[in-house]
Amino acid sequence: MAKNKENLKGMKEGELQKKLSTLQENLRVIRFKAEGSKSKNVKESGALKKQIAQILTELNQAKKKAVK
Repeated sequence: MAKNKENLKGMKEGELQKKLSTLQENLRVIRFKAEGSKSKNVKESGALKKQIAQILTELNQAKKKAVK
């Protein structure tokens, strides 16, 4: 998990936005799959939500640094 955070800190804002939209789309797809039938990997949506939160945190921190 620490590796992922370091990678996020090194990414530019545009790359983070792109990764965020990809993860949100994946989460949407998983939700619709779960609606129709049981998912094989139950923890997958939780992991995606966690990654989305980490990216949003990085974006918000970058915005706060830009304001200062």
